[in-house]
Amino acid sequence: MKRKLALTSALLSIAILSTACQSEAQSASAPQLPSTYQLTADATGSTFEGIGVDDKRGVFYVSEVSGGEIHRGTSGVAKTEEWLKGDGTDGRTTARGITVDSEGRIYIAGGPNGIGNDKPDLWVYSPEGTLLAALRAPGNQVFLNDVAIGPDGAAYFTNSNDPQIFRIALDGSAWKATLWADAKGQIERKEGFNLGGIVLSADRSAFVVAQGNTGMLWRFDTKTGAATAVRGGTGLNNADGLILQGDTLTVVRNFDHLLATLRLTADGSAVEKVREERTDPKRVFTTAKPLRGQTLFVDSNFKEEPPTGPFEVVTDPTV
Repeated sequence: MKRKLALTSALLSIAILSTACQSEAQSASAPQLPSTYQLTADATGSTFEGIGVDDKRGVFYVSEVSGGEIHRGTSGVAKTEEWLKGDGTDGRTTARGITVDSEGRIYIAGGPNGIGNDKPDLWVYSPEGTLLAALRAPGNQVFLNDVAIGPDGAAYFTNSNDPQIFRIALDGSAWKATLWADAKGQIERKEGFNLGGIVLSADRSAFVVAQGNTGMLWRFDTKTGAATAVRGGTGLNNADGLILQGDTLTVVRNFDHLLATLRLTADGSAVEKVREERTDPKRVFTTAKPLRGQTLFVDSNFKEEPPTGPFEVVTDPTV
């Protein structure tokens, strides 16, 4: 009996050692994801803002404010590429928020691109880079800031000049931009950037939207477009990008150099503040998106004149 116990113990030890060795070998052979992704800047420097991710294809897109170029990167590959030209290409001289739908189509917000001229306010591209639509949003002085995909598959763009959200979708064989929600009676327009970051709530019943100049979060019902204040969603001045993962809402507070973590109810009606962390004071982060186990934060280079770099998307914005 003692001999059998000793043999069993020895075999168990060998099995544990073998499993540990296999685990170490797998860890050693597993590719290490880069902590930063390098963006290609213009010769005179560049500023950046939005990011969209395509988890299915493992790629991400970053918008360039200074010129409107769109850069594309791949998860695990440190260097990105200029994917779409700017400087007037397809009428685009600047670009802001970006998102990607389930078919891989890329939606780009133009910020002030169409103000005071007849240029487009937004663009839609295929995953191969084919222009599908270049549209103007209805209204005047429209500043499209950020964009999210709704439960109906359409794209919803926020307006930083007024408390409005625009819907962009295929109408038959043509793309169409319509005013979906106008909350002028509920949300007071203030000087500076009004509606910005936007995410769809966990139960898909509402959009949660940041109003950066007042530090408030607003809930827009996806069925009615009605706007109500998110309970507890105050004190978030300079709120820019929003990232929702499960019930954790992360708010990127750009020029305040802060990252706020909140707990958001499934219907987006209330938040509870969890913590706030300081971000690198040498960088101004605008927004972020999760992609294949990493969260990618855009360093805008907004505080540099002229921008000198480094020009990067980083995975750890804190100090």
